[in-house]
Amino acid sequence: MKRWMVLALAALSTLAACSKPKEAATGGLTPVRFATDWKAEAEHGGFYEALAAGEYKKRGLDVKIIPGGPGSNVPQLLAAGAADMGIGSNAFGVMNLAQEKVPVKAVMAVFQKDPQVLMAHPDAGVNSLADLKGHPILLADSAVTSLWLWLKAKYALDDRQVRKYTFNPGPFLADKRAVQEGYVTSEPYTIEKQAHLKTKVFLLADNGYPGYATMVLVPDALIANDPKTVQAFVDATREGWKQYLYGDPKSADALILKDNPEMTEDVLDQARDKLRAYQLAATSKDKAGDIGQMSDAC
Repeated sequence: MKRWMVLALAALSTLAACSKPKEAATGGLTPVRFATDWKAEAEHGGFYEALAAGEYKKRGLDVKIIPGGPGSNVPQLLAAGAADMGIGSNAFGVMNLAQEKVPVKAVMAVFQKDPQVLMAHPDAGVNSLADLKGHPILLADSAVTSLWLWLKAKYALDDRQVRKYTFNPGPFLADKRAVQEGYVTSEPYTIEKQAHLKTKVFLLADNGYPGYATMVLVPDALIANDPKTVQAFVDATREGWKQYLYGDPKSADALILKDNPEMTEDVLDQARDKLRAYQLAATSKDKAGDIGQMSDAC
């Protein structure tokens, strides 16, 4: 386990007793600092929609979204008291926290399927995940401790295939044998747009990769001391995602573009289309009320 995680787990235990948002001095709203796992993007759209549409405010919350980035570590922010709630990117990370008996829980899962993909060059000879043997695979540090464990076990892959992915597509584009991780809603489109390369895309969830993604993490103490705030956040967030995917997303997109000036409207539009097409959050508009649910089966 990395040193920062050890410190984070210890800090979470120490801070658990005082983990409760304070009521705002004005307006009677409870402030909630919500940390995301990346820069503002469509994959966070429902949170921004709930903020823009006043869904949080309706339920007595004054939510501030704290955007992440390449070095984001939400458990560490929770441990340091710099955030009240935050995103757990995938089920592997959340299960690791549970295994270490960290006093934090996932209270909802936005995505019923993990958006993680592997991308290959069209002429690399990779026609399925079973063809990955011998190919260099570009993975971020977080992927090495999550999806790589699954890939390696299922397809008998070798650790020597792993290359470091620094969120720069240059090494992937330079090596036609390389395979790179990404989100189905992001990297395939941006690579096609910028490099005019249409990659082969393999959604891991459609190949048996288990678990939820974009889970909302809340310290145990906040759940125990202020369950109404937690429930209000969950209810507002679910409504926000319904509106973002199946309503008018313009107000949420405006906030996303403000928080992330590098983002563009076309990237947001195609990502939202893929969230629906791949049924990541809900299987249909009629089933949008199921957004956020979790079960023992997954």
